[in-house]
Amino acid sequence: MQKSLRRALLAGVVVAATTATIPVVQASAAAACAPAWSAGAVYVKDNTASQSGHNYTAKWWTQNESPATHSGQWDVWIDNGTCGGTTPTTPPTTTPTTAPTTSPTTPPTTAPTTAPTTAPPGTSGKNVVGYFAEWGVYGRNYHVKNLVTSGSAAKLTHILYAFGNTTGGTCSIGDSYADYDRAYSAAESVDGVADTWDTGALRGSFNQLRKLKKQYPNIKVIWSFGGWTWSGGFTQAAANPTGFANSCYNLVKDSRWADVFDGIDVDWEYPNACGLSCDASGPAAYNNVITALRTKFGSSFLVTSAISADGSNGGKLDVADYASGISKLNLVFPMTYDYYGAFAAQGPTAPHSPLTSYSGIPTQGFWSDAAIQKLKSKGVPASKMLLGIGFYGRGWTGVTQAAPGGSATGAAPGTYEAGIEDYKVLKNSCPATGTAGGTAYAKCGSNWWGYDTPSTIAGKMTYVKQQGLGGAFFWEFSGDTSNGELISAIKNNL
Repeated sequence: MQKSLRRALLAGVVVAATTATIPVVQASAAAACAPAWSAGAVYVKDNTASQSGHNYTAKWWTQNESPATHSGQWDVWIDNGTCGGTTPTTPPTTTPTTAPTTSPTTPPTTAPTTAPTTAPPGTSGKNVVGYFAEWGVYGRNYHVKNLVTSGSAAKLTHILYAFGNTTGGTCSIGDSYADYDRAYSAAESVDGVADTWDTGALRGSFNQLRKLKKQYPNIKVIWSFGGWTWSGGFTQAAANPTGFANSCYNLVKDSRWADVFDGIDVDWEYPNACGLSCDASGPAAYNNVITALRTKFGSSFLVTSAISADGSNGGKLDVADYASGISKLNLVFPMTYDYYGAFAAQGPTAPHSPLTSYSGIPTQGFWSDAAIQKLKSKGVPASKMLLGIGFYGRGWTGVTQAAPGGSATGAAPGTYEAGIEDYKVLKNSCPATGTAGGTAYAKCGSNWWGYDTPSTIAGKMTYVKQQGLGGAFFWEFSGDTSNGELISAIKNNL
């Protein structure tokens, strides 16, 4: 995420994906061969398959992980020994009726290099977490008071204030005017009281958040650092995690606004896996930074993080030790949106936040469930993970095909940036005409958009409950309608 929303994950190999769930076949004393393993099929805990004359049992959710090469002590398959009999050659095609809910029971393949520091759990499985964009007070004219007038504040558990800067490997102010200097009039203020210019008086969004918390004491406010544009600073932070943590503590706990913030968030847009830039900080960098923050802030302060949602084999989630870092977090936010968009100007068109795969999806592993299941397979507790929802669409122009998969000539026009538009605009300018992978799409003239609606969000919240996730988070408040349609869909369906 960045000032023009978050850039997309770097595109991977384009692979059309189809999935199938395998019926559970119990191993028997006769050791008959189970149905043959299929690379394209989905297996969950206790499903069986055969390969090369052996039967195997899945320990947790898996796809495209060969039993013959993934049956070690810490791997996904259990080798049940040799089998005999005829093995079917046609993979099953039964589609799943419920999402798998079993978390892995074995340790991750990479053992942590440091002992995990116990972090307090999330407050419940109904966390509703929204990003408040620092720069939204300008052109978007969206202020903290809008959280109240829209009815959204009453539905929230946490606010992520985005973003603080990390340039130079230290935490620093992103925009001092927006953060603590802009004077709010009585009409603009949450409590109807104007800001003052008295010496030492706090103004800006920080003061408005302070006032909001007085009215809604259940809301926790977390200061998020990094994002797409400022994640480069994590390279230096990883070189001196203790120094970084000390700088963050001094800033977040500054006496002018220490009471405003209940936590710190690391919006890690993967510098060690090539985000805006690439570096050589290595797979331990993320864990080292998180560990330093948890040590400095202690167990009672919230520490959270937004991370990649690349569910592909060998993708971003596989090149860093996320599980060890997440063990110290309260909540983690896999950014399950921006998978597709007009950064690929000629298409193919695809909704940017699919929950599941669908026939013709452009890239293997680029859907929300793939990321959630990959993190589970690494030992990340479901209760710490929140599903990400985008309050905006991504779109193309020059499109002739209504269904996903069409070609395009470039980015569709957008209010603030080509190829991106708020839900509050799209719901009227280009209403949804179909769904794919659990999210919506629409074609209006030659423009094609993919985005979530209250209906598709309701479906995604069913998934959250089935998977035992900790709730949902979204980017960001100003994309919603003035009466908070999308946040209501999240809250009412959790």
